[in-house]
Amino acid sequence: MKKILLGFALALGLTGAMAAGSNIPMDKAPKRTNDMAALQNGAKLFVNYCLNCHSAAFMRYNRLRDIGLTDKQIAENLTFTTDKIGDTMKVAMDPRQAKAWFGVNPPDLTLVARSRAAVGGHTGPDYLYTFLRSYYRDETKPTGWNNLAFANVGMPNPFWELQGERKPIMEKVMSHGHEVEVLKGWETVKPGTMSTNQYDQNVGDLVAYLQWMAEPAQNTRVRIGVWVMLFLAAFMVVAWRLNAAYWKDIK
Repeated sequence: MKKILLGFALALGLTGAMAAGSNIPMDKAPKRTNDMAALQNGAKLFVNYCLNCHSAAFMRYNRLRDIGLTDKQIAENLTFTTDKIGDTMKVAMDPRQAKAWFGVNPPDLTLVARSRAAVGGHTGPDYLYTFLRSYYRDETKPTGWNNLAFANVGMPNPFWELQGERKPIMEKVMSHGHEVEVLKGWETVKPGTMSTNQYDQNVGDLVAYLQWMAEPAQNTRVRIGVWVMLFLAAFMVVAWRLNAAYWKDIK
């Protein structure tokens, strides 16, 4: 079932959070852009929880063939009844109505995994993976939610049914002469439909799909690049020996 409100929340939160700093260390996102099963699960999560309120207007449904899905599987499981297999992933919501209702037009997420520059060895996928796993209940906020990766975030947890409700366990430590709070762990307040490990696995799949969607040709580019470098290395040896043979009788 499509999660309209949760999809809109994800639209607001991801893009806004990308511009914000993090209060906790970033976790490394799993590298799964070559894992077809993970990408298919990520595509399912993306369509079910995100696509009703914001688009991926630079991605066509039929491009999902590249992650091992057939046209029939795409049409039956990942498209709306009015969509065609060759359509781009757009939403029916009118941008003017969306802005009037929510105060902002839900942004396109096609390139969300690439829109945050690498900082401290971490990338957009690392941020997304950390952000989607750092929600906690905070009754002082209008939405009832907050996020350690993006303090005072304006969106509620889009996956609260899956993750459940948690609260962070903070510990005060001294850093550069100042007392600061650092995350020590999490306490489950209300379990979700998934265990912590299952939820982390699914978030990893979703982030992998967002990363793949931002550049579907990335794996092919890297693979071809390796072969090109090997060819150039081998050709350098051949060229060096040809050069030596050409000049051997010239003093």
